[in-house]
Amino acid sequence: MTDITSSDVVRRHPGNPILSAADVPYPATLVFNAGFCRFQGRYVCVFRNDVCPQSDPTHVHATNLGLAFSSDGVQWEVTARPCFEPADEEIVRAYDPRLTVLEGRCFMSFAADTRHGIRGGIAVTDDFDTWEVLSLTVPDNRNMVLLPETIAGMYVRLERPMPIYGRGPENFDIWCSDSPDLRYWGDSRLVLGSERVSWCNNKIGPGAPPVKTPRGWLAVIHAVDKDDARTGCGWSGNWPKRYSAGLILLDLDEPWRVIGMARQPLLVPEAPYDYETTGGYRDYVIFPGGMILEDDGEVKIYYGAADTVECLATADVGDLLNLCEPIE
Repeated sequence: MTDITSSDVVRRHPGNPILSAADVPYPATLVFNAGFCRFQGRYVCVFRNDVCPQSDPTHVHATNLGLAFSSDGVQWEVTARPCFEPADEEIVRAYDPRLTVLEGRCFMSFAADTRHGIRGGIAVTDDFDTWEVLSLTVPDNRNMVLLPETIAGMYVRLERPMPIYGRGPENFDIWCSDSPDLRYWGDSRLVLGSERVSWCNNKIGPGAPPVKTPRGWLAVIHAVDKDDARTGCGWSGNWPKRYSAGLILLDLDEPWRVIGMARQPLLVPEAPYDYETTGGYRDYVIFPGGMILEDDGEVKIYYGAADTVECLATADVGDLLNLCEPIE
């Protein structure tokens, strides 16, 4: 594929990575793919923590979700223990959290590996100590994010089902479903097919929960291009896929309708911590999981890098909106 680069409207934070295993006061190896929000006067981060044994650092043997708080969205203090670690006869692990503040409560979308497939879950908390799991999809679905408002009285989520029969091995797309109560979901509609993203040749999916602007719901997505000749030096071995971040704009009243899209990527793996680094588990990975719109128009975009650490980039909301060319 044609080489791609990050947009010049985005600035990586000079302190990257902003969160890593070294910041966690309990066993941690890979800290990444976190969800972020502002809740009850603080910035909140719920992060994926994969634990690898020292004897075999390429093998993940446990996963939990950790919790961190911040006063500025940059410097983080991790709590003394994980905040979410469901496991039973069916659920093996939960991971890749996304946070949405909705009606004064904090909701978390997450993926769950189960003995019968990958399921998408939604849980809610008021204190990050106690969680109520509201729903789990049938297999296979993941990368779910909730909109922070109801639309015509319905809750709305973006999601990425994984159809392997008929659609192709990994030509996955972004869909939208709604619910009257966050438990029962339906009225599913296609939002964006992977074939419409010209700079990827594999799958796409939601990234961070969208933020509301006067022009529409601004949503960062992930998109994958695959090259079997690609080589690298991550712990997991050569990795043919490159994960980058893109940008779309959804209609405020019909969020299943894409009204604008950036024709080129927003963020591409380029920095030492997200590209070919011996300190990373997997090369070529940027995975956006959080987006916060500040009062001054700055947008904080949080992303997992190299499946190893959590990073931050910033941009002006006006510049991001201007990247989204209208779609008729």
